[in-house]
Amino acid sequence: MTNKQSRKTPTPPGAKPRLQMVDIAKMAGVSTATVSRALNDSPLVTPETRARIAELARSMNYTINAGAKHLRLGQNKTVALVLPYERDSRQSVSDPFFLSMFGAIADALTERGYDMLVSRVDASELDCAAQLYNAGRAMGIILIGQWRHHEQLKAMAERGVPLVVWGAQMTDGGYCTVGCDNIAGGELATEHLIACGRRRIAFIGDTVFPEVAQRMEGYRRALARHGIVADERLSIAASFLADGARQAMAELKRRQAPFDAVFACSDLLALTAIGALEQQGLKVPRDVSVVGYDDVAMASYFHLPLTTVRQDIEAGGRELVAALIERIGHQEPASRVVATELVIRETSRVPAA
Repeated sequence: MTNKQSRKTPTPPGAKPRLQMVDIAKMAGVSTATVSRALNDSPLVTPETRARIAELARSMNYTINAGAKHLRLGQNKTVALVLPYERDSRQSVSDPFFLSMFGAIADALTERGYDMLVSRVDASELDCAAQLYNAGRAMGIILIGQWRHHEQLKAMAERGVPLVVWGAQMTDGGYCTVGCDNIAGGELATEHLIACGRRRIAFIGDTVFPEVAQRMEGYRRALARHGIVADERLSIAASFLADGARQAMAELKRRQAPFDAVFACSDLLALTAIGALEQQGLKVPRDVSVVGYDDVAMASYFHLPLTTVRQDIEAGGRELVAALIERIGHQEPASRVVATELVIRETSRVPAA
């Protein structure tokens, strides 16, 4: 092997150096070529040596960086876009938010001359996403949503997988995130509903998801500022599926807790909630004001145009791609926050006196 081939990539100041194949070779007391053959299951290496080297690599959290090899050879310009799903809900790729983010990322990658590989993985097995990088199919991964698995994502990043996540910025960090200011978004929605004269505001969304938990925090902060005690009966856990909103509206009716507004943590939930309210004989916004979150395309042309908190999804796509390219280039990109703004439409119009 030449000096050029064996030279390690410089590590930026303060960054944790990535374990190299030459390090494994030194620890195993063999050549780098032997380590390479062993980790690729070459029959030129005895089964005993292959097993010993594989176990050493596992103990050191080392994986073959096939993506980096292809990148050095100019053979890989592909980024993996990973869309996790929960087994119990299986949120569809056709979800309006997914489609909007998909398009924004695709545009940003195309502008920079990259290809995109789309993959679906079980959210409880996010390590499967790392195989796209380890096998050299993609030079890095953009993952949409933290779901319930923040610790898995931290472990992937610690192993050196180039990873950027659309989601909530967490206090303990561990990986780069791009997302909106969810607390501010929750405050915007709730403050607006209070300004419309609403005091009994229902919250729909599953707070096991970090983004939703932060939106609820904003909701509670706004209520507290106005001296409104949060009624726990008005907080309904709901999946991001349309049926989640229907079930939430049925649960609110069952609890017999009066409400005059709904803050739903996605536009799909909000639009479905409106239909459920109308089926119950309630009028929006006369009886109940509704605010959603995202500002997907259909929000503006629904039969009742939806008031919503807009996430700048186009900017989010650009920032996700920019951060991942920095990470691929051995930098440590800082997490980014994209703007949110309230878009007022018909579903929260102030009722006539």
